[in-house]
Amino acid sequence: MIEVRFHGRGGQGAVTSAELVALTAIEEGKYAQAFPSFGPERRGAPVTAFLRVDKEPIRLREKVYEPDVVVVLDPTVMNITKVDAGLKPGGVIVVNSGRPVADLRKEYGFTHKMAAVDALKIALETLGVPITNTVMLGALVKATGIIEAGSMAGPLARRFGPIAAKNQKAFDRAFSETQMEG
Repeated sequence: MIEVRFHGRGGQGAVTSAELVALTAIEEGKYAQAFPSFGPERRGAPVTAFLRVDKEPIRLREKVYEPDVVVVLDPTVMNITKVDAGLKPGGVIVVNSGRPVADLRKEYGFTHKMAAVDALKIALETLGVPITNTVMLGALVKATGIIEAGSMAGPLARRFGPIAAKNQKAFDRAFSETQMEG
């Protein structure tokens, strides 16, 4: 089983990200679950979402406390939350940042494998809005192979309708521009 924890802010699409990967995994014949963890927060407040994907039925019904992967949609969350808390040995941190991975490691003390992409830049250039969810999915898929990259087209089309092509372009661009280290 692969367990993923998403960190973002309300309105950035962390919950949508988890749901899109779950739907895609199910279409690939896997089992998946996605769910958020938030209360009455407002847009811009920190949000956490969770995702599990497995080849076998998933019986767990709790938050992901020891993820295999952490996805950070908004790098400012790293200043208020220890995003790598509980990350399993051999796990990976996927970060929205245009900064070099070495700088992120130094500042936040990260020791796990890392993937970074300037998701905000890609979102603004491709989508015209600062919403990084589909961009970060491209980085997640490159870093983990949790789903096949080509399988995302259907769920993106159903979720985003007339703007699905822009979201697919953002996903594809992030997949190709994500830098891996470790």
